[in-house]
Amino acid sequence: MDGKKRISGLKLALKTSVVSGMTLLSRILGLVRDIVFARYFGAGLLMDAFLVAQRIPNMLRRFFAEGAFSAGFVPVMARYKEQHGPEETREYLDAMAGTFAVILFVVTLIGVIGAPLLVLIVAPGFVSDGGDFDLAALMLRFTFPYLFFVSLTAFAGGILNTNGRFAVPAFTPVILNVVLIAAAVWVAPMLDQPIMALAYAVFVAGFAQLLFQLPFLARIHALPRPKWRPGHDGVKRAFKLMVPAIFGSSVAQINVLLSGIIASLLPVGSISYLYYSDRLMEFPLGLFGIALATVTLPYLSRLWANGDRREFSETLEWSMRIAVLIAVPAAVGLIILAGPLIITLFHGGEFDSRSVEMTVLALQAYAVGLIGFSFVKVLAPAFFAREDTRTPVRIGIIALLANLVLGSSSAWYLSSSGFAGPHAALAAATSFAAVLNAVLLYLGLRKVDVIRHAPGWGGLLLRVVVANAAMIAVLLQLQRAATWWMAAGLLDRVVWLSLSVAAGAGAYFVALVTLGLRPAQFRMRHD
Repeated sequence: MDGKKRISGLKLALKTSVVSGMTLLSRILGLVRDIVFARYFGAGLLMDAFLVAQRIPNMLRRFFAEGAFSAGFVPVMARYKEQHGPEETREYLDAMAGTFAVILFVVTLIGVIGAPLLVLIVAPGFVSDGGDFDLAALMLRFTFPYLFFVSLTAFAGGILNTNGRFAVPAFTPVILNVVLIAAAVWVAPMLDQPIMALAYAVFVAGFAQLLFQLPFLARIHALPRPKWRPGHDGVKRAFKLMVPAIFGSSVAQINVLLSGIIASLLPVGSISYLYYSDRLMEFPLGLFGIALATVTLPYLSRLWANGDRREFSETLEWSMRIAVLIAVPAAVGLIILAGPLIITLFHGGEFDSRSVEMTVLALQAYAVGLIGFSFVKVLAPAFFAREDTRTPVRIGIIALLANLVLGSSSAWYLSSSGFAGPHAALAAATSFAAVLNAVLLYLGLRKVDVIRHAPGWGGLLLRVVVANAAMIAVLLQLQRAATWWMAAGLLDRVVWLSLSVAAGAGAYFVALVTLGLRPAQFRMRHD
């Protein structure tokens, strides 16, 4: 039995590494995409309009696909695979595919028809800005169908993940980035309204992502034959879990949406500043937080279905240790290197020094919440795997209200007092809400005795604090003035930034090893 558990632990770590590797590729291309956006379109009216048109289907994608769908579909799928035969599992897949597709089509149709109303809801400030509203509504008619394609892509990815195939779903987002980059560089210059190329590209990329995964489903004989069967027991169970999870698993996205609504009432460019800074914060989050959540949800679901409570707790604690080890230095590094990062990646073309200054403020505020966002990704699957979506909803409401109150009041106060960057208050409020959400999720799991800590957490936290202090000292020693970064050439920026990142990371990990931390301490207890 110990041998089997050791193999399970190694497999989980390996699969997490595979997803992280694919996610790294996607994030790098996403970063290239954002660099292209900044250079070609800057942080003004046109980019604000596109970001609003993209944000609406993207937020719903997080609800239907990455959040609620994973929370509802994966645990039920795991139960069918463990407790039912192949024929019943196939019937469940067919029924889920058909029912989900019809619902998505109806939602998409409503979104396309009601595009102006949706823009009015999520960006009320656009009504008074010349051109923003009409342009955003037009682009939304092309970007909204992305919801249909990408949600079905997530459905296909959920099937592959449940069957242990993690690489293909993790690679799929690369397609979106490649299509957007190509549209910005080659298609946009040929259009009367260049920004429309990005809206067209979102539609094309959604269709291509879905098409890409179908052969891999066929290869494992899991390509669904869609049937409209909303009364199927498995479908009803999945949707019962999905409905509350639409809110509970996507609180972070609702917080970002609320920030966007308020940002639309702030000076032009605020939405873009928040977007570029959020993308940099999402880079480390995607590499390990989302990768951990993707791999552990089906694994935890299977453990819970089989009644293995001890290994369930050990797996969850292992994920938390990894999150502490990586999220804390990533957050600290983003705060210290915010200026060099944004100048190196985005400054130039349409992205001027004012845009740099405003985006730095937002990134530093968002970086504080990276730890909270990471732990939400780690802790939420423990609820979903146990088919408990109600508790995250209650916790999510608290975090959402905190974000709304803090964000609106602080942004209004800073704006009315003449502060140059009131949008940074929105980022800070979002970060606070993420940390609050993570703390309450943790306390909820402790209350039901799902998290049982092994000895050594005090020593781990002390080592992480000291190692971060060593990293901060090295980064401050290498720090250069903003004027140097602005005046330096691109190659000099890249070299010095790379040196700073490598030196800081090296100092952090050398300090951990010097303090006695070893990789063996991060094996699951049963290994």
